Amino acid sequence: MTPALSRRTLLRYAATAALLPLAGEARYAWSQGRPASGTSDDAVLLNANENPAGPCPAARESMAAILAKGGRYLFDLSDELVEACAALNGLKAESVLVYAGSSEPLQYATVAFTSPVRSLVTANPTYEAAWEAAELNRARVHKVPLRADHSHDLKAMVARDPRAGVLYVCNPNNPTGTLTPRAEIEWALAHKPKGSILLVDEAYIQYTDEKPLHDLVAAGGDLIVLRTFSKLYGMAGIRCGYALGRPDLLKRLALFGNNPMPITALAGAISSLKDADLVPQRKRETAALREQTYRWLDEHGYAYTRGQGNCFSLDARRPGKQVIAAMAERGVHIGRTWTAWPNHVRITIGTAAEMERFKSTFKAVMDAPASKVAEAAGDRGARRERYT
Repeated sequence: MTPALSRRTLLRYAATAALLPLAGEARYAWSQGRPASGTSDDAVLLNANENPAGPCPAARESMAAILAKGGRYLFDLSDELVEACAALNGLKAESVLVYAGSSEPLQYATVAFTSPVRSLVTANPTYEAAWEAAELNRARVHKVPLRADHSHDLKAMVARDPRAGVLYVCNPNNPTGTLTPRAEIEWALAHKPKGSILLVDEAYIQYTDEKPLHDLVAAGGDLIVLRTFSKLYGMAGIRCGYALGRPDLLKRLALFGNNPMPITALAGAISSLKDADLVPQRKRETAALREQTYRWLDEHGYAYTRGQGNCFSLDARRPGKQVIAAMAERGVHIGRTWTAWPNHVRITIGTAAEMERFKSTFKAVMDAPASKVAEAAGDRGARRERYT
C-alpha cells in the first residue's frame, strides 16, 4: 500500500500541478518535423501515431448529434462513459477516471508517486512524457536500455533503484511498437520496490493479441493502467482516455483536479465502445498493412523493430533528423528520433496509399548521397528558422 499523504506532499502536488500538463504526443511529433509554412493537403502524415481512419461512423453520428448541447457540461455523460469503461474491464466505477486523453493521467500519476527521494524508472527509448513530469517534480529519472528484442528489461528496471516510486511501462512501446510479455509485467508487479507503483501505458494494446492488465487492477495490484481513444479508435484530435486503478491510487491522481470532459469526446467514446466490430476490424487492417511494409523493408535490406502496434522504429543508417527533413521535403512526414537512437526514425502505419508513398519516398531518400540529404536538411532547417 502507498503511504498516507502529508501536508508538505499536498503542497508539492499543488505547486507541480500548476505547471501541468506538459507535452503530449502531438507536440513531440511536430517539434521535429513540422513544415515551416504548414502542411499541404496531399501530405502524408506518418509522424504522430494517429489513425487516419478517424472515428467510426457511429461515433461521428453521435458527436454531430450532440453539438447542439455544447453549451452544457453534461456530467451524466461522463458517468456513462465511466460505467461503460468499468463494464468493459470488469471493474467497479470507482476504479475508473476519465480524462481528455491519457497524457494527463500519465503525468499526474508520475508526479503523485515520485519525489526528490522516489525516482522514476523507465525504458529507453520510450514515450517521454513521464520523464518530463518526473524532472519537473525534482525526481531522478533512470532510463534502462531496451533488451535485444526491444522489449522492456523489467528485471533491470526493478533492480535499478530500491527507492523508486514509479516503474513506467509503455506496452506496446512507443516508438518501437514492440511488446513486453505480460508474464514479465506480472513478475515486475510482484517484485517491484516496496511502496512503488507500476504505471502501464496501454495506448496501443488493442492492436495486439496480448491480454491487457485490467484483471490485475481488479485483483488489487499496485498499478495504474492507462488507455486512450486516440489510437485505434481514431480520436486523437477529439481527446478522450481513462485510467484504471485501485480507488486509493486514483485518489492520488484526483488531487490534481479534472476539468469537465468535452461532450463530443464522451459521445464518440461511448459509441465507439458499443461497436463490437471496430477493434477487430481495425486491428486486422493495421496488421495487414504493417506486415506488407515489413516484407518490403526485408526485401530492401532495411533494419527495423518488429512492432505489433501501429508504429515501428526504422534504422535510417544516418542521422535520423536529416532523413526526417528529406522526407518532409517530398511531402512525407515521419516520426521523430530519440537521443538513445539518433539514427532511428519512427514510422506510423497509415493508409495503403500512404504506405506506398512512404516506401517510394524512403527509398529515394536512402538512395540519394548522404551529403545531398544533409544539405537538403540544412536548407530546410534554415527556412524553418525564418518562420519561427
